Amino acid sequence: MLDQVLAAFGIKPDIDLDLMQVGQTLSDLSARMIAGLGKTFSETQPALAIVQGDTTTTLCAALCSFYARVPLAHVEAGLRTFDLQSPFPEEMNRVVTSRLASLHFAATEGAAQNLRQEGVAPERIFVTGNTGVDAVLSVKAGLESGRLTNHRKLALEQQRRIIVVTAHRRESFGEGFNGICQAVAELAQRDDVQIVWPLHPNPNIQSAVERTLRGNAAILFVEPLDYVPFVDLMRQADLLLTDSGGIQEEGPSLGKPILVMREKTERPEAVVAGTVKLVGTNPSLIVREAMRLLDDPTEYARMARLHNPYGDGQASARIVQRIEEFFGTKGDQAKSQAV
Repeated sequence: MLDQVLAAFGIKPDIDLDLMQVGQTLSDLSARMIAGLGKTFSETQPALAIVQGDTTTTLCAALCSFYARVPLAHVEAGLRTFDLQSPFPEEMNRVVTSRLASLHFAATEGAAQNLRQEGVAPERIFVTGNTGVDAVLSVKAGLESGRLTNHRKLALEQQRRIIVVTAHRRESFGEGFNGICQAVAELAQRDDVQIVWPLHPNPNIQSAVERTLRGNAAILFVEPLDYVPFVDLMRQADLLLTDSGGIQEEGPSLGKPILVMREKTERPEAVVAGTVKLVGTNPSLIVREAMRLLDDPTEYARMARLHNPYGDGQASARIVQRIEEFFGTKGDQAKSQAV
């Protein structure tokens, strides 16, 4: 899943730990990742480690950086729900990472305030916007200009309203995913919509879908899409139903209303801005809010306005500038290596 994103931006890793295995537990992954990254830190002796987001990779890299006494920069720092069980395990990952980081790149002032309240020194916190917004705007521009091409054409019915669904959160496994599937099944009964669901490979998700939705002609299930085709799909969508944090940030830059199928979000800014609405995994609430957007042009226009509180597409440049200042260098003068 990572390889195609790197290819879209012309990045070739010098080291690939090749850690992914089918059905591995978080404990198994963490143990193998710490061992692999620990060896990498020892062999490369980096001057700085940069981690992004709140994945298990982020946590393990932060620990290895601490063990190796290497400064750590955290991109997308300061997100909080203040509930270690939601999202699980991401909330714990980012809380621990914040305790270990030397540089904190927060997407919003709200995220920066979370860090200050936890005792992080203000001079180590920088509000930059989110790099995910940089990425989606870059790909959007590339698609519109013809610089990038979507080679994965889907059988979209242009006369119908397109609803894109993504869901993968661990805390929703079981009853939560059953509720999501019930809601999607009810929405699929409308004769004016087509639902497109890039289906996550996790068996917990696959089994819930198999029980309730397979064979529904109004739902187009596809394998997980590469980044460029997925951005193109979001561009063509009328409505996004998701539990993804990244899509909460990317969708507003494309002018798409977003219903977030989670009970809590660490990204409240878009909720406040009105481009995102929390609906949880209750099927009745998901269906009610989706129907409102599909049937009420005024409500749809209100949520679809182009307004993104997570950045202006310049986060990456701001982060590079702060890292250069951290080393006391500029551009090509930098001699230090980062991982």
